[in-house]
This record gives sequence, structure tokens and C-alpha cells, in this order.
Amino acid sequence: MNRLSRRALLAVGALAIVGALAWAYQTGRLPGFAAKNQGPVAGRSGGGREGIVTVTAATARLDDVPVTIDAVGTVQALNTVTIRTQVDGRLMRLAFTEGQDVRKGDILAEIDPALYQAQYDQAVAKKAQDEANLANARVDLARYERLLVGAYASKQQHATQKATVAQLEALVRADKAAIDNAKTTLDYATIRSPLDGRVGIRLVDVGNILHASDQTGIVVITQLKPIYVVFTLPQQALPAVQKAQAQGRAKVSALGPDNVTPIEIGELSVIDNQIDQQTGTVRIKATFANQTLSLWPGQFVNVRLMLDTLKNVIVTPSPAVQRGPNGAFVYVAGPNDIATMREVTTGRQDEKMAVIASGLQPGEVVITSGFSRLTDGAKIQIMNAPTAASAEDVGASGEDQRSNAAREAPTRRARGNRTQR
Repeated sequence: MNRLSRRALLAVGALAIVGALAWAYQTGRLPGFAAKNQGPVAGRSGGGREGIVTVTAATARLDDVPVTIDAVGTVQALNTVTIRTQVDGRLMRLAFTEGQDVRKGDILAEIDPALYQAQYDQAVAKKAQDEANLANARVDLARYERLLVGAYASKQQHATQKATVAQLEALVRADKAAIDNAKTTLDYATIRSPLDGRVGIRLVDVGNILHASDQTGIVVITQLKPIYVVFTLPQQALPAVQKAQAQGRAKVSALGPDNVTPIEIGELSVIDNQIDQQTGTVRIKATFANQTLSLWPGQFVNVRLMLDTLKNVIVTPSPAVQRGPNGAFVYVAGPNDIATMREVTTGRQDEKMAVIASGLQPGEVVITSGFSRLTDGAKIQIMNAPTAASAEDVGASGEDQRSNAAREAPTRRARGNRTQR
């Protein structure tokens, strides 16, 4: 072996010895030396903080839980009418302001009535003429009746005059019908509102020639009070809806975009008489008073239909209910701050609240956050103070609980540092 190779071997050996000594020093295996990080670890162990999981909790309680079903509905006006002219003529006047509320019978528009007034006057005059002829014919008939008694007139003359009187009476009745027709046509020249509602934007301007055959119309009137909301539900929900309707007027809430804020409270009015075979849904109509005009035709709203109320059931926050291979379970905070896993059976559940059918008793404290490090039998530290009447705990979301834990983290770290010192 040459000289260079021997030097390389010596260098490798020296490095191996240095590495072994360093490892022995770090692990405390070198006689006379303690491990480098042994002191701080021992300090943490002695403080008793190792393995404690910080959580938030809430108390299971008895409560009445409403049974509801949510859907998306469309607001529809109670009545919508397109105002059109029934006679031809020039539009003389519009008697409304766009967006105005009108009452039934209010004048909306006027068509030039000159032609129809003339026809009416002509019919009145014709009736007066025929009534005069009828009066004269009746006088002649009375004269013939007296002459017939004395045999001074023939029966043929009497019968002819009697028929003339009957003809003139029929003509007068026809004249009266003609007057009524002319009066109705004249009234059509003045267009009135057929219902209470709100007018929209006018569809024609003053001065235009209108025809009864026009499809555009003059304006649209919409009845806003009360108002309908139409929505669909799956056919599986139909029995529950029918049961709620049979028990009385089922309440329906129109909710805002957040699906929480109520806009208006109404009542279930109609369940459609058939199910849509293509979609498997049934149409439902609810009626709202809409006194504040918070609902507008054509608007989409979230709808919540009240079906029933579960009385005196055990409820917990929904975040407390976890899912595993064997089903739902919760962590119960037991004596000495020990978390115990417990299988439960859940009933109705939404994003805030869960109904516990079995496996939990009122007053027991369940954990609502901190599940990432939590195991059965783990030591816990509860950051909030749950009480049996704490409704806020039931409604609190996981994000709020995590935010609270994050805000209190500096305090916990400072307390741990003081313990170590």
C-alpha cells in the first residue's frame, strides 16, 4: 500500500471516531456527560403539559326542534292584467303615473269618444221615434176596439192594428238594447282598472291610434298584496306536507340570500294535484300578505316549510357529531378532563344542530372542536365553559371555535413558559 492510500484510510478512521463521539454526546451515552436536550425535555415532562389536547365543548340539552324542509321558490303576483283597449280610436289621455298604485275602478286611459257618443245619441233618438209611433198605434188600437163593439170596424182592421202595436213594442225593445250596446261601447272609451295593484311602465304613448286587435296593450297591472311563492319539493316529501296541511295552515318562511334571515312569513295554500313525472317533484304554492312589499314578482327566494316540531329531544351542536367506520360518535368530557368516545344514534341534523336519538344524556358535555389530536381516553383542556342553557354553544360554528382557540393560544404559551421557569 502506498503512502497516499494510508493517509486516506487514516482520515476516514478519524472521521468515524469523531462521529461516534458526537453521537454518544448527544444521546448521553458518553460517561460524564448528559444529553444535550435532556434538561428542557425533563422540564416539559415535569410540568405535566405534554399530551393535553385543547378543545371546546358544549352541553347536551333538551329542546324543541322544528322539522322543516328547504326549497327555492319563485314569487308570482296574485293577479297580472295587461290593459288593452276594447274599441278603436286615438289615445287621448293616460290618467296614471308609471309605478303608481291604483284601485279597482280608477281611470287609466281615455280613447277619443266622439264616434261612440254619436252612435249612442243616435240610438237614443231612434228609441224616442219608435216610442212615439208606438203611442200613436196604441191610440188607434183603442179606437178600433170601440168601433168593433158597435160593429163600425171589421175584425181584420182591429187585428192588423193590434199586430202593428206589437211590432212597435218589439222595435222599442230593440232600440233599448241598441242604446245599451252603444252605452257600453262608449264606456269602453274610458279604460278603468279591473283590480287593485301597481301599474308598470306604459307600453304606448298618448296620440297613438289603438285597435282592439292590438296585442301590446297599454300597461300591465300587477297585484302585489297578497302575493304567491311557488316552489317544488321531491315527491318523497309529499306525505309529510299533506300531513302538515291537514293539521292546519302550515307556515312557510321566505328567507334572504343567506338562507337565515326571514323576509316574510306566509301560509301553505295549494298542493298541486299531480306530480311531474319527468322531475319527480310536486308544485307547492304559499300565500304571503306582503304588506311591506318585500317580495316582488319574478324574484327567487329561499323557502322553508314548517312540517312538524320534535318535542323535548336531546340536541347538541352538529360539529360534535363525528363519523367513523361504525357510524356516528361523539367525544364526551368525563371526570378528570378525560375524553371518552361514545357511539350515538342521530336523528334530524343540519349545519348547526343535531338531534341525538340515543347514546347521550342531557347535561353531558360533548367536545365540539380539536378532533385532529383527540383520541379515546385523551387528557383534555376545555377552553370555554359550557352550561346546560348555553344556546350559543349549539349554534356556534367550528370556525368560531377555532378562532377562539387561536386567540387564547398566546395566553396558554405564556402560562407554559412560566411553568418551565
